[in-house]
Amino acid sequence: MLRSDEDRADAWFQALSDRTRRDILRRVLTHEESVSSLARNYSMSLTAVQKHVLVLERAGLISRRRRGRESLARGDAGILRTASELLTELESGRREHIARIDELLDEEHDQKE
Repeated sequence: MLRSDEDRADAWFQALSDRTRRDILRRVLTHEESVSSLARNYSMSLTAVQKHVLVLERAGLISRRRRGRESLARGDAGILRTASELLTELESGRREHIARIDELLDEEHDQKE
């Protein structure tokens, strides 16, 4: 994985480490929604929700566009697929590591017999 890919992965997982941001992302993956409309779902200020949206946008997980005075947010399913592929890759490496440990333990057990 290239360094820039590592940086992107860090940004994704940092952005997704917050429950509110994960919920915002779920909402905007199904349909584009204004940030002010999103804010009505949370017991926090519009400014706080705007900051959460900004973190998601900087991580590349959502995009925003202006429509008049509204700021509309939309999730990027393609980026989520890429993040999912990264997790699958990490899991695969872990499984290979565990399989190798199992092989070594089997070899050790066979040598003792």
